[in-house]
Formats: sequence, structure tokens, C-alpha cells
Amino acid sequence: MATSLLLLLDDITSVLDDVATMTKVAAKKTAGVLGDDLALNAKQVTGVHPDRELAVVWAVARGSLLNKLVLIPAAVAISGVAPWVIPWLLVAGGSFLCYEGMEKIVHSLHRRQQATPSIEPSNDASSLPAANMEAAKIRGAVRTDFILSAEIVVITLGVVSDKTLATKFGVLAAIGLAMTIGVYGVVAAIVKLDDFGRYLLSTRSAAAGMLGRGILLSMPWLMRALSVGGTVAMFLVGGGIISHEVPWVHHHVEELRQMLVEWLGDGSAAAAGGLLLEAGLGILVGTLVLAGVATAGRLRSVVWPRSHD
Repeated sequence: MATSLLLLLDDITSVLDDVATMTKVAAKKTAGVLGDDLALNAKQVTGVHPDRELAVVWAVARGSLLNKLVLIPAAVAISGVAPWVIPWLLVAGGSFLCYEGMEKIVHSLHRRQQATPSIEPSNDASSLPAANMEAAKIRGAVRTDFILSAEIVVITLGVVSDKTLATKFGVLAAIGLAMTIGVYGVVAAIVKLDDFGRYLLSTRSAAAGMLGRGILLSMPWLMRALSVGGTVAMFLVGGGIISHEVPWVHHHVEELRQMLVEWLGDGSAAAAGGLLLEAGLGILVGTLVLAGVATAGRLRSVVWPRSHD
């Protein structure tokens, strides 16, 4: 009995060591996605009433954990039964991100081009009642998180593909939890920076007051930068997924990247050029998907016109 218990403890220790080692490797592999995840999710929760910011961040974080609870066992099961499906699911998710990014740009341009305020009811989330707008933002953020979480899960799964089932689940759970805490912890800190700035202004310290004033003055610029950065990240992530998962697209992107290396001669400049290529691919895919969705909507309205009773 004692020998069996010792053997069990030894097996558990071995699995935990393996999980710790592979989690470090997977964390390095998924670090690039973390920055995009942060920019996207910080963008998604901007514009909420200050009193509700942390509540919204917490709601999205809960949704992110639920996403991973669904994605981790599903990804492990699919990788064992039909591994060829995973890349195409990622491509579908990447295309959706590109579509959302392009839709936001078109909507923003359309809103700016309106010379006079429209008397028609708007579908913009900002025109909805506060509770509805908040719910819409949470749904949008959780939906975006699902795609980014899927990419993180698949990347991690590739790192531990030759490991035991226990190790796979252990590493995936550790990465999923760490990413969720890391991303939404930073997002919560960002959205409450203005409160911190006001607190510093209320102190008697001149240095603290100066710092607080600087924070408050920079917050509109930071929020605007996060909004722009989040949209750019949609194209970078979506284009990057499609580039890496579709062989012939990857081949052409790599050819263009190699041409940039030979032309520029600078590795960092070539890397930046590679990111621009993936962003350009994301914009192209987003434009095509948006055009397809608009065309399908027009055809549906012709075939199944809505009644105007």
C-alpha cells in the first residue's frame, strides 16, 4: 500500500514538473498573442460609465474563463479525432476578426461623412440605453476573446502535442488561467487610471498632484490609442492566423517577406514589413468578407423581403 502511494506521488510530481516546464515553453510561444489580446480587450471595454468599468471587465473575464472551459476540452478532443479541422476553424475565426475590424472602420467613416444628424434610429451601440450598451460591449468582447483564446489554446496544444493527456490539460489550464488574469488585470488597471490620477490630485504632495494631472491629461490620448490599436490588432491577428494556417498564402507572404529582407537589409525593418504584410492581408480578407456579407444581406432582402405591417 505504501509503495503504491509513493509511486502515485512520484507520478504526480513527474506530471507537475512536466506541466511547469511545458507551460514556460508555451508562454513564450503565446506571448505575441498576449499583446494583441490586451489591445483588443482594452478597446472593447472603453466608453463604459466609470462606475461600471470594473464590473464590465469582470464580466468579460468570466466570459473568457468560460470560453477556455469550452475550448480546452474541445481542442484536445478534436486534435485526437480530426486534427485537420483545427486550422480551418482558426482561419474562420481569423476571417471574422478581419471582418469586425473592417466593419468598424466602414461604420466610423460613414458616421463622419454624415453632414447632418440623422433623424432615423441608429444601430450604434452608443445610442442604446446604458444597460443595453454595456451588455452589447460585453458580448462583443467575449466573442472576440473566444477567437483569441482559440488561437492561444491551439498554439499551446502544438507545444504539448506529444505529451500525456494529463500534461496537455495541465499546461492548457495553466496558460489559460495565466493569460486571463494577466490580460484582464492589466485592462482593469488601464480603465481605472483616471481614478488613480484624481486620487493623486487630491493629495497634498505637489509631485503627486503633477503626476495625477499628467495621467488625467494623457487618458483621452491613451483611450484613443487603444481604440486604434485594437482595430489594428484585429487585422494583425486575423491576417497572421490566415497567413500561418493557409499553406499557399503562407508561401506567398514568406516570399514577400524574404524580398523585404533582401531589399531593406535590416532584420528589424524586415520584421516590421512582415507585420504590415499580415495587416494588409487582414484588411483584404476583411474587405472581401464584409462585401460578401453585404451582398448576402441584399440578396436575402430580395428573396425574403421583410413585411412592413
